[in-house]
Amino acid sequence: MTAKRKVILVTDGDIYAAKAIEYAAQQIGGRCISQSMGNPSEKTGPELVTMILQTPYDPVFVMFDDSGLPGEGPGEAAMKYVASHTQIEVLGVIAVASKTHHAEWTRIDVSIDAEGELTEFGVDKYGVQEFDVKRMSGDTVYCLDQLDVPIIVGIGDIGKMARKDDVKKGSPITMKAVELILERSGYDE
Repeated sequence: MTAKRKVILVTDGDIYAAKAIEYAAQQIGGRCISQSMGNPSEKTGPELVTMILQTPYDPVFVMFDDSGLPGEGPGEAAMKYVASHTQIEVLGVIAVASKTHHAEWTRIDVSIDAEGELTEFGVDKYGVQEFDVKRMSGDTVYCLDQLDVPIIVGIGDIGKMARKDDVKKGSPITMKAVELILERSGYDE
């Protein structure tokens, strides 16, 4: 029996997210499926699983984006397929906040605000704490409650947050989310 591939799911796929996630993967010795970027996602679940299984190193980062489509869009359909695949173990999810007109909400385990502080409250796309405890809004988060994942970390708009998560600054908010997922999942041990 082959060991399951260790995967981190990211609910954003624009160019800023891709740069931040590629950077994070490089920093921790993982891999990013760069072809998973897109707004909305263009790769299907089966296509992504094939790419994940061909990737030489864990953990593997995969991006999903519905670009504000209400209900279950292509990114969420692909994410559900990947997350439930028998050869994949999801270490955690980086749930990215957005303020689209059709934003849906999801439960989260913890958020990281734009100052890098952990909080039980959700955050908005700027990384500012909101009023809901353990829930936040985003456009590719509709199906997260249906997935069996160990941790969901909410953050603002990845790679942005008024430049506080800029890749030129080392994407500190994204890196903190990645480190938290690796720590909580026991991957670092």
